[in-house]
Amino acid sequence: MRDDPKTLVSTDWLQDHLANPDLRVIDASWYMPDAGRDARAEYEAAHIPGARFFDLDEIADQRSELPHMAPPVEKFVSRMRAMGIGDGHQAVVYDGAGLFSAARVWWLFKLMGKTDIAVLDGGFPKWRAEGREIEDLAPVIRDRHMTATLQNHLVRDVTQVASAAKLAAPQIVDARDTARFRGEAPEPREGLRAGHIPGSKNLPFGAVLNEDGTMKDADGLRAAFADAGVDLDRPIITTCGSGVTAAILALGLARIGHDDWSVYDGSWSEWGAYDGLPVATGDG
Repeated sequence: MRDDPKTLVSTDWLQDHLANPDLRVIDASWYMPDAGRDARAEYEAAHIPGARFFDLDEIADQRSELPHMAPPVEKFVSRMRAMGIGDGHQAVVYDGAGLFSAARVWWLFKLMGKTDIAVLDGGFPKWRAEGREIEDLAPVIRDRHMTATLQNHLVRDVTQVASAAKLAAPQIVDARDTARFRGEAPEPREGLRAGHIPGSKNLPFGAVLNEDGTMKDADGLRAAFADAGVDLDRPIITTCGSGVTAAILALGLARIGHDDWSVYDGSWSEWGAYDGLPVATGDG
């Protein structure tokens, strides 16, 4: 793969840069409620040396009833400074599933105007499988100033997505699995209708990953989007269940140089909850 400290880096790249004093490693593990895994407990038991734990559910807008919505800028900056992450740092974020929730934190940094962040390709499973060093020590925290400026073009709200669905522009691409998209499987969160946003395309996030949890190369990514009927010459809004795996598609788009994308933060947790919003089933 081509290492890019603004999108995706390999375990070899991280190993080579681990001693850099301006590198900050972030464990952003998060799992669906039915996964039976405790992300923080796993982090405390073993993590990449120096890694800080990013709590997706706490570093969020907790004024919202929706899960882990993007936090206000001030809260993001405060939490990052408390983690010893600031201006001038290169961040690398990973998770315990391979490549899952780490992309959400990559997107959050981009949303806050922080570009020096990459996802670790293959995540903690690949790092451990290669026999690389792990530890259970808490990191040494040194405060550093952080500035952040919200990049509004990288996020979309329900009104903007409803307009896109009605006008068929931008394209809406759903990262949930096909059964959920078609309305043939129940949603993991109670109270949500089954189906998808009318006119949206379905590209399950697993289709942009290899079997080992790493991201496909550029040709593989373009083919995955094309197979889903997505026109890479047009703007794209990515969506999913709660805004986590939508960020994987956004990361894939960034990897192939498609810069006209945004994430629907509320995703199906919002759209599926409101009876006033239309729902399609089947292939759409």
